[in-house]
Amino acid sequence: MSWIDSLNKLAADVRDVIASDGRIVLIGPDGPTEIDAYRGYGNARRVLLQGRVLRSQNIGKAGERDSSVRNLVNTWKRIRAHPIPHARIAVTLGGKRTEVVADDEGFFRSWIDLASPVSTSEPWVDAPVALVEPADARATTSARIRVPTTDASFGVVSDLDDTVIQSRVSNFLLAVRTVMLGNARTRLPFPGVAALYQALEKGGDGARRNPIYYVSSSPWNIHDLISEFLELQGIPAGPICLRDWDVDVEALSSSRLKQHKEPLIREILDTTDPLPFILMGDSSQQDPEIYAAIVREYPGRVLAVYIRNVAPNPERSASIQKLAEEILKEGSSLILADDSYAAGKHAAEHGWIRSETLEGIRAEKKADEGSAPGKASTPGGGDDPAAPTVVVE
Repeated sequence: MSWIDSLNKLAADVRDVIASDGRIVLIGPDGPTEIDAYRGYGNARRVLLQGRVLRSQNIGKAGERDSSVRNLVNTWKRIRAHPIPHARIAVTLGGKRTEVVADDEGFFRSWIDLASPVSTSEPWVDAPVALVEPADARATTSARIRVPTTDASFGVVSDLDDTVIQSRVSNFLLAVRTVMLGNARTRLPFPGVAALYQALEKGGDGARRNPIYYVSSSPWNIHDLISEFLELQGIPAGPICLRDWDVDVEALSSSRLKQHKEPLIREILDTTDPLPFILMGDSSQQDPEIYAAIVREYPGRVLAVYIRNVAPNPERSASIQKLAEEILKEGSSLILADDSYAAGKHAAEHGWIRSETLEGIRAEKKADEGSAPGKASTPGGGDDPAAPTVVVE
């Protein structure tokens, strides 16, 4: 594309985000106060309520033709979110009304002990939530809380960046460009991930309702984008655990990742005890090290650790294989997989998913490397060279 064509495209993109009265959407007014209730989790007697109270940013669903400029504007809106500090909300669940106070950035996160147990016959419990202070009768919503059903055979804890979503977090500039200029439709899944996670959710006989929990170092500001992405790609819904916006140079350091992820994973396993788990991550960050610590801390609870080899590197592969040998001594196994099919094949061999789902995983993997009917197009998948799958068990 010539520089004249580039300027013409930029001008068209800018025109697309100008309001009818000439104002730029970027500096438009905020909407009314709203409660953004994130998906929580718990058990029959105790549940986690989490979310944020803020002024509506008027960000709609991603469109198929949204420009980079429009995406950038929406990213800016997410960054400049106007929270309602110390807002009070009320939730009614399990025969009990509880009030929760948000922090100075509008976030609330509170464990609620229920007066009477909720049903575990359905995977999701809906709890009405209303704003108490500042008073606004319009600010109501329903919080969805994942409670393991009695038919669940195991749970899944999964990372998101470079495990489910192609984020390129190992390359800072590419990661920033992906987040700033993309939307839920332009973000790419790893090929075959939706079919694999659907198979894990349904379990070895295809009739389970296994819970999936997503734990990521991404900021809460893009929670809506991640949730929409999972829906568009047909990836099973589950609680999404993110962290407060953090832009300093240590944000992705090993210590910070461990401080964020490990306590959340422990909390999930403690809440769902004695349900066993499969842990899903990638090789670009500290997932193998974090998961190895969890295996040691929860003997007998981790069926397997699947690590996606997103950037084939002999030294990194060697260090992960060493961790795999340590995990083996604890009675579990680690698989350094080159793709979703390799992970699915191992899971099928152990009876955690139906072997009949493997062909679907393989077919979706191929389709994701181009495009697939019935789900958002994912051009560009499968660009990285594959590395051999390593299984230590």
